[in-house]
Amino acid sequence: MRIAVYGAGAIGGHIAARLARGGAEVSLVVRGAHLAAIRANGLTVHAHDGTHHSRPRASDDPAELGPQDAVIVTVKSPALPSVAAGIAPLLRADTPVAFVMNGIPWWYFDRHGGPHDGRRLPEADPGEALRRAIGIDRTIGGVVYSATEVTAPGVVHSEHANNRVILGEPDGRVSDRARAIAAVLEAGGMPSPVSADIRSEIWCKLLGNLANGPLCVLAGMGVRDTLADPLLRDAARRSAEEGRAIALALGRDVSEAVVDRVAGANMAHKPSMLQDLELRRPMEIDTLFALPLQLARLAGVPTPQLDLLVALVKQAARARGLYPPIA
Repeated sequence: MRIAVYGAGAIGGHIAARLARGGAEVSLVVRGAHLAAIRANGLTVHAHDGTHHSRPRASDDPAELGPQDAVIVTVKSPALPSVAAGIAPLLRADTPVAFVMNGIPWWYFDRHGGPHDGRRLPEADPGEALRRAIGIDRTIGGVVYSATEVTAPGVVHSEHANNRVILGEPDGRVSDRARAIAAVLEAGGMPSPVSADIRSEIWCKLLGNLANGPLCVLAGMGVRDTLADPLLRDAARRSAEEGRAIALALGRDVSEAVVDRVAGANMAHKPSMLQDLELRRPMEIDTLFALPLQLARLAGVPTPQLDLLVALVKQAARARGLYPPIA
């Protein structure tokens, strides 16, 4: 398969390495020093199962890469408008696009069923640019678990063995196209189940973002160090419980065991939100934090702790010019 990874930073770089190891012809849409290093020396990923080196095609211009059998989008949400503007040269009439990202996706209510079916989420897709450029028919949902970091241009470190990419169709089908992408990832050493309920998987991952992300941003430390304080570990559990209440109210099957797992997190990794704050990069505050709270209001679920923590995160980001000022 010819597979392009759009946005080959830490997560995208790790996925690209697994695709190459699994036998795909991999192309990367990447820019800056990362692009220059990959062109010169290839892509190196240090993972639990060894060091994986590959030489994918890489460009900051998708037109140089040409039509693909599949595209995997791994950018952070502030970069999605640029994906919508640039992705066309990668697409044939039947090319699927898997959005393997954090947070509430732009397509969340498409083919959802029930009273909210088809509801638009402009915060996740300003001006419906993704809907026009890609559309729901091409879209595959995705969730990734991979604690990674770019440690030097062209070099990615992945800390843990518990890596996986979960794929799923918005309408709940277990499709051949999702299975085909998953099979290449599996062959490359990345477990990749295909889910018949990708929205529940999104919430299972999101509970971790909600529980640990705001606290780590405010503490300025990784998960293990932040949650070493018992009061903050209790706060992480309450945040996860509020997130689970939103998911349940929207009809998603998220068990109490997910709250237990999130509250027991003990990894040294700094959440990407904290990395972005420290490096003064655009932050995914809206899709990871603000949009779930909007859905809480839609579902009539109170979230007093998350409301406070997210407001503080927004202020911390505003202090560094990384979030719009209060109107």
